Amino acid sequence: MRNGATAMPNILISASKSGAANYEAAIRALGGQCAAGYCPAADASYDGLLLAGGADVDPSRFGQENRGAVEIDQDRDQAEFALIGAYLAAGKPILGICRGLQILNIALGGSLIQDLPEPVKFFHTYDSERETERVHPVHAAPGSWFEEAWGKVFPVNSHHHQAVERLGQGLIPLLWSEGGVVEGMIHKSLPILCVQFHPERMSFEHRRADTVDGAPIFVRFLRMCGK
Repeated sequence: MRNGATAMPNILISASKSGAANYEAAIRALGGQCAAGYCPAADASYDGLLLAGGADVDPSRFGQENRGAVEIDQDRDQAEFALIGAYLAAGKPILGICRGLQILNIALGGSLIQDLPEPVKFFHTYDSERETERVHPVHAAPGSWFEEAWGKVFPVNSHHHQAVERLGQGLIPLLWSEGGVVEGMIHKSLPILCVQFHPERMSFEHRRADTVDGAPIFVRFLRMCGK
């Protein structure tokens, strides 16, 4: 570990310009340490990297013209591809959440559905009338860690309009929602965990009654970082 064998993991969080308060709170609630920022330098001296949610990744990063991506942040794209490269090279754990899952998939050679088709899209995008996130069930692969944590089928939050198309090299999907949308993945040999939903808004002070508790995602990630 960065701060000695007895210290809790110290996590670098890459976030949007709006900040990373919920992600930081989740890490600290479990006793972890963290530093968060927009476009942080590719410093791989931390114990792990958390890639937070945010704007769409530029489709040119996976060889496509823009056919539905919005609010593209090329500065963040550049910074996070450098971060991913540094942490992969160092063999250190990476947790990807929402956009984080998507950019990890792209960095490993995958692609995205730039705009989910209806009616599938309806279940994943923000509910503007009720001013809240959608909630929908996901199905876990038998024997997977996700099934062990929450069971075969369980509800999660949702706030996205893009999804995994072609899988990145070595990524294994273990969670799916309606229409086959990939909701959670690990890597077959690298310490990578990623989810399409937002566990930081399902846990600790943001625990909600209509979804499972998101805390096990952060527990598992910190354990990965503590090895």
